[in-house]
Amino acid sequence: MDEFLLIGVFLAVLFFFLGSGIWVGLSLLGVALVGMEMFTSRPAGDAMVTTIWTASSSWTLTALPMFIWMGEILFRTRLSEDLFRGLSPWLSRLPGGLLHVNIAGCTLFAAISGSSAATVATVGKMAIPELRRRNYPEGLIIGTLAGAGTLGLLIPPSIILIVYGVTVNQSIAQLFIAGILPGVMLASLFMGYILFAALRRPDQMPSIEHSGSWRQRFRESVFLLPVLLLIGAVLGSIYTGVATATEAAAIGVAGALLLSAFQGSLTRESFIASLMGATRTSCMIALILAGSAFLTLAMGFTGLPRHLAGAIAAMELSPLTLIIALTIFYIVLGCFLDGISSVVLTMAVVEPIVRAAGIDLIWFGIFVVLVVEMAQITPPVGFNLFVLQGMTGHQITYIAKVAFPMFLVMCLAVALIIMVPEIATWLPAHM
Repeated sequence: MDEFLLIGVFLAVLFFFLGSGIWVGLSLLGVALVGMEMFTSRPAGDAMVTTIWTASSSWTLTALPMFIWMGEILFRTRLSEDLFRGLSPWLSRLPGGLLHVNIAGCTLFAAISGSSAATVATVGKMAIPELRRRNYPEGLIIGTLAGAGTLGLLIPPSIILIVYGVTVNQSIAQLFIAGILPGVMLASLFMGYILFAALRRPDQMPSIEHSGSWRQRFRESVFLLPVLLLIGAVLGSIYTGVATATEAAAIGVAGALLLSAFQGSLTRESFIASLMGATRTSCMIALILAGSAFLTLAMGFTGLPRHLAGAIAAMELSPLTLIIALTIFYIVLGCFLDGISSVVLTMAVVEPIVRAAGIDLIWFGIFVVLVVEMAQITPPVGFNLFVLQGMTGHQITYIAKVAFPMFLVMCLAVALIIMVPEIATWLPAHM
């Protein structure tokens, strides 16, 4: 059967469903159902029920709602205030001053959240008023926060890395380890951009604040201890082999509850709100994964991934050419779909192609997340842009414009891991 006809039918049905406003997960189920009915002889209903149950009952997937709940609990604590207070004395004397708190704060919160939108909202609710009060440039406040918020997708524990690992059957712990150095590299590049912007136009920056004595700095650093302890408990238990990703997620939830209780922000209302928020997000992702699993099965029965992989292999593209093509593809796709949808929608076709090209799937996971991160700050479907629009009152076009330099920084990060793949593969190979 002509694979181009199959692709045309799948894409036409998918765009029809998405354009009709139907949820992404239901759209994927609909596309798979049409494909099964039109191009295979297997009963679609039986296949759908079996596939959805198998996808939804994965033990590995249980880490996902737990990490989401941990982030929801911490979102309702005074964590952002403590982060700002603990980081400010150390960063205020750098060129760019307290703008670096946006990057450092998002980096730390990303290590206990796993969600890009939650990272932006949590750090932004404290940083934006404080930086505005000190007369930092509005464009840099919002732009750096938009970019740094994407670290929530890369630095472990990352929700999208869990989704990717489940989809392509790779170790979640190995993916988490692989995300550390690229995450630190991206945060450093963001801070480098702030240094460059501050040195280029020093007249736009407020005067450097007095950061106090060393004793005062260490005294303020006490406010970072709860965050660092929680990061150490969650990630340390995974990397030392004491706990699996799922067990570490349970440790994270227990730690988040203890932290919020210690801060006095754990009330009946906040507990229920965090539980309902985590339930809504988890159900959304579970529905997308179920739809993706059924679509993968339908594509397998039609032979589409095999035909496409063979066609691309016949083109004899080099791995570098293939990666460049996939980079452009995911950036364009990310303009219209959120990150998780982009990953699960494409892996059925992309995975066999990447395997055939001999590309390491752990490295490819980090690459995909980096490219998908760009979609968080590109219109029209940039989640971070929507979050910041609600927090600042600016038009989405203005936020996209001031976030564009961070998009370019992320392009540089992608280029670096392509040129030096060991940035993502060295730690997993040595731990």
